[in-house]
Amino acid sequence: MLRYTLMRLGVFAGCLLVVWGAVYSGIFPRGFGDSNFLWVLLLSMLLSAPISWVVLRKERDRASVRIVHKVDRMKANLDANRNQEDGADDTARAQGQPS
Repeated sequence: MLRYTLMRLGVFAGCLLVVWGAVYSGIFPRGFGDSNFLWVLLLSMLLSAPISWVVLRKERDRASVRIVHKVDRMKANLDANRNQEDGADDTARAQGQPS
């Protein structure tokens, strides 16, 4: 996930540089008054989202598979622990000991 996040930030930073250059060169309009920086940020986010969606699809799928494997492994460990506790409890009850 860290790799995907860093790649996403890289795409955003690239879009930020391109939009900043385009706004200050006059290709894109400037914001009103002091809102120019906010305008550049919003436009950069708007452009980077679909680019990230398309360009980082494989990395996003890889991260998703890793997360699913981790969750499955944690569920298996929890089930194993639960079964181990149940077995110990059943053995103690069979021997007449308090649990």
